[in-house]
Amino acid sequence: MTWLRCLMLGALLALPVQPAVAQDNPGPLRIEITEGVIEPLPIAIPTFIAETPAAEEWAQRLTQVVADDLTGTGLFRRIPQDAFISPVTEFTPQVDYANWKAINAQGLIMGAVSVSDDGRLTVKFRLHDVFAESELGQGLQLGGSTNSWRRLAHKVADQVYSRITGEDPYFDSRVVFVSERGPKNDRRKRLAVMDYDGANVQFLTDSDAIVLNPRFSPTGDRVLYTSYETGFPRIYEINVGTVSRTPLPIPGEDMTFAPRYAPDGRTVVFSLTQNGNSDIYRLQPGGSPERLTSAPSIETAPSYSPDGNRIVFESDRSGTQQLYVMPASGGEPQRISFGPGRYGTPVWSPRGDLIAFTKQNEGRFHIGVMRTDGSEERLLTASFLDEGPTWSPNGRVIMFTRETAGASGESALYSVDISGRNLKRVSTDGAASDPAWSPLLD
Repeated sequence: MTWLRCLMLGALLALPVQPAVAQDNPGPLRIEITEGVIEPLPIAIPTFIAETPAAEEWAQRLTQVVADDLTGTGLFRRIPQDAFISPVTEFTPQVDYANWKAINAQGLIMGAVSVSDDGRLTVKFRLHDVFAESELGQGLQLGGSTNSWRRLAHKVADQVYSRITGEDPYFDSRVVFVSERGPKNDRRKRLAVMDYDGANVQFLTDSDAIVLNPRFSPTGDRVLYTSYETGFPRIYEINVGTVSRTPLPIPGEDMTFAPRYAPDGRTVVFSLTQNGNSDIYRLQPGGSPERLTSAPSIETAPSYSPDGNRIVFESDRSGTQQLYVMPASGGEPQRISFGPGRYGTPVWSPRGDLIAFTKQNEGRFHIGVMRTDGSEERLLTASFLDEGPTWSPNGRVIMFTRETAGASGESALYSVDISGRNLKRVSTDGAASDPAWSPLLD
């Protein structure tokens, strides 16, 4: 493991509740971590070389997306190109490291782009550890159509991110969400999917009915959601590619909502209301709904652990909204939330180590995380209304809905990393809510 990766990994693992400061660094890099805040790593990203005449525009676009992905994490700072001592004019393994050290670049990404006669786009890159004066990993070449140029850029950024931090990637992923239009008292809602950074929006439904709680399948090709098109909530499944949809095969006319896939991608867990009482049910392929909870209280918002053995959910059986964990087949649930206020919308991290949740306390809403036994609770945000967390594929970033106050208040998507750093708004065209992150794309 290089010194560059060691220092970045230490930054990622820092928790805001316990300040950590790097020891005196014997090398040229010193990163200080205080209350979860670190100094971003200076990295040089020269515009990728256009190796064919048709590649000039693509090279510019690809470089910008790679830079945006990396700097958007808050872990990297791009060095302006006008600070470079000498221009990069060719894609070569030979690097004059002294020139990059002189401007304090600690990482260097060199790339090249070409477009073939049949329109195929090829991207190749190398990542250099400047102070170690060595290449970090082997060079990589990726290819695809020009229509897939953004995905190629995300894949390059994913490789750089993973090689430096040692963490799994997450840029090459999508988010399904509810796109909103119109005044607050007459909001029109449609399901839509987009790249994780807000680009390439595709609508999946029209605005004829209210839609809520979309959830990606583990393979990313299907979405469960709740629709009010019949006048009361029912669960549907939609194919993202074909945009064909079918109702979940649940007998009767009872209200069903808050669906989520099991890790097997076939079993679905959800809430069903009978006689005014909501419980959690499971529907396995070819079977009938199985009741997993039985209490005179409201049980909802179930979420599976990554191994499929447990389910976390919210319930007011104690008198207020709290979080509980039970076996995936049902059984006696164990309460895991004990702080002041109310807890809801729990979501198990894909890493299996944390549960994200919404918390309301003293008139403020928060997005928080806790260990799966309820210990080490940490609140990451605070506002008039924050709710509905969803995890990035690598379990390092959380996206959620934030709504502003007042009659003209509007919902927007925000993201924050699990240390509470790097809170930022996700770019969408208009109001948006209920995000759900896909797995990493193939």
